[in-house]
Amino acid sequence: MTRSSDLIKRIGAALEHPGAASSDFDLNPGVVLPEGRVLRDAAVLIVLNDLDGAPRVTLTKRASGLKHHPGQIAFPGGKKDDTDVNLRAAALREAREEIALPSDAVDMIGTLPAHETVTGFSVTPFIARLTRRFEPISEIGEVAEVFDVPLSHVLRPDNYIVEGRMWQGQKRLYYTVPYGPYYIWGATARMLRGLAERVQT
Repeated sequence: MTRSSDLIKRIGAALEHPGAASSDFDLNPGVVLPEGRVLRDAAVLIVLNDLDGAPRVTLTKRASGLKHHPGQIAFPGGKKDDTDVNLRAAALREAREEIALPSDAVDMIGTLPAHETVTGFSVTPFIARLTRRFEPISEIGEVAEVFDVPLSHVLRPDNYIVEGRMWQGQKRLYYTVPYGPYYIWGATARMLRGLAERVQT
């Protein structure tokens, strides 16, 4: 067994155990969330690619013209549509639409607990291993760039930095895990840190 496949096997084993849900408010315990709030279902696909050796994670840079989160780093994914039979189907559909990833080109490894965002979504991260090569094609108007970062980088808790900015009149803290020119932060960084925490335990 190669070191690459051994690491992905470890991730699969870690995901078999229950984990705690996460949210954009994890570092801000003083935030009071409204009672009875209704979250919209969404799903993302965390694609692990070890076809060329050391595993890497596929990410996207959102187009600068988008109304919500322009220019931010994200996983392929989005809200669940009425046509999606479940959240897994939503994650796979969004990946097809956003980066032209064929649904039969990945094997599902597992999921992380749902992550609540400040925008009112409950996002379920599905983790999958790429089984064959494909040519990423960015969805026009939605995705500015498709790129990847080393899995080893985002699995190291020491690489995460807590930063903050003003939000609704208060300073909100959040995780970042920068890599080269890419500023990975917010929900994306928090979900990646959740994966790192699971593998470390």
